[in-house]
Amino acid sequence: MIFYPQERIGLFIDGSNLYAAARALGFDIDYKKLLELFAAKGRLIRAFYYTALVEDQEYSPIRPLVDWLDYNGYTMVTKPTKEFTDATGRRKIKGNMDIELAIDVMEMAPCLDHIVLFSGDGDFRRLVEAVQRKGLRVTVVSTVRSQPPMVADELRRQADSFVELQDLEPSIARAPLHRDDSRNDTRAEARATTVLQDDDDDIDDVP
Repeated sequence: MIFYPQERIGLFIDGSNLYAAARALGFDIDYKKLLELFAAKGRLIRAFYYTALVEDQEYSPIRPLVDWLDYNGYTMVTKPTKEFTDATGRRKIKGNMDIELAIDVMEMAPCLDHIVLFSGDGDFRRLVEAVQRKGLRVTVVSTVRSQPPMVADELRRQADSFVELQDLEPSIARAPLHRDDSRNDTRAEARATTVLQDDDDDIDDVP
């Protein structure tokens, strides 16, 4: 990773995409370590985390993670999921956060020098190109070592640099949890329906 000490850095984390990439590589992310890693590389201005929430549940498994991030240096961007029935009668939940992320990147661009995008979604290629024209550098963090790779080739090509998520594992992986430690339990995402999205950002077979 190439960062300069005086660079103003912004992190933009597609929560479901990053979770899926880390899960495919077999580790959980310690978000405190992640924040500290990038804060040490320049002037960290803001770290955004994006996720959709199923709001009609009595208890959302992802809520403890959302609350922890909100109190520990992250700017949380959430919205309720939308439920619909497809043509085959299957119940689905949609939770796409791409628009929210893109708007925040464009609004924050004048305050930043370097954007770190934690996503492999090829839909962000045009967004990356747009902020590059404004003079910003863009680093994409995802993985090509999963099967299949989690990052779209067009996004990787467009970025100024690509960071393989697995290479960050020694710096950001969470140690095994004790049973009574739930403050930073990213496994909550594994149980949350909001992160089980397919390529169309739909969540299938909702119970």
